[in-house]
Amino acid sequence: MPTVLVFGASGQVGHFLLPRLSSPYHVTSVSRMPHTGDSETGWICADLNDAGCVWPKTEIAISLGPLDAFADWLERYPESTLQRAIALSSMSAISKQDSNEAGERALAQRLCEAETRIQRIGASRAIACTLFRPTLIYGAGRDRSLTPIARFAQRWRMLPIPLGADGLRQPVHAADLAQACLAVLENPLTYGKTYALGGGERLRFDHMLLRLREAVPGYVQPLPVPLGVLRLLASCWRGSKLNASTLKRLRDPLVADNTDAARDFGYAPDTFRPRDVLAA
Repeated sequence: MPTVLVFGASGQVGHFLLPRLSSPYHVTSVSRMPHTGDSETGWICADLNDAGCVWPKTEIAISLGPLDAFADWLERYPESTLQRAIALSSMSAISKQDSNEAGERALAQRLCEAETRIQRIGASRAIACTLFRPTLIYGAGRDRSLTPIARFAQRWRMLPIPLGADGLRQPVHAADLAQACLAVLENPLTYGKTYALGGGERLRFDHMLLRLREAVPGYVQPLPVPLGVLRLLASCWRGSKLNASTLKRLRDPLVADNTDAARDFGYAPDTFRPRDVLAA
């Protein structure tokens, strides 16, 4: 059986990928935190940045965690056995390139540089590499975007809705990304390519938040908030994740064209399922 190393296996995409990947592959999962619970795979508790770690031989590597760390690992890994690599990047590689925030521009640059390094290593060592740039990921209650908002609504029974936040969003379920990993695994059409992957539905940001109330049992009161008030809060609240670039993007479309993915490996994501945002 081909062997597969899955990095970032304890994350939201790994939650859906591992049960589907166990056959016909021999799977070894990797995460920085110790694994608890049942699993049909072997498990390694290790950090990709640990250059002294001795990794098992593998034909396939799937990275669901930080892309730059995977690029570093790929450069260190012996050339003898690895034939296939699949890795998650992010649409932030494009959407944050021109941000007013230095940290966001740096993130976009790191992602783009890591993508380039991975594809260059793949070309030089005959490793077939496929990269995904997903949009807003949700599912299994582990994301840092929609899940915190839903938990706020669950606790306070109200949900702030930014007025005029009409930028389109395309939330993609982690299960659809897991299925995409499986679909490209042995598909030569995808070798050496990078795909944008969005969900099956495009929603205005404010409409997406209104739908998010379905994730919380019971009544949640929507609370309209003018964007000007949010700008004031962002300027006064030190440490807030809100900044000028974040607020500007509320009116910008952050969507993906799934055409290439649909053509090459039959990518057909589901529409937005708010009830799955907090699902374990």
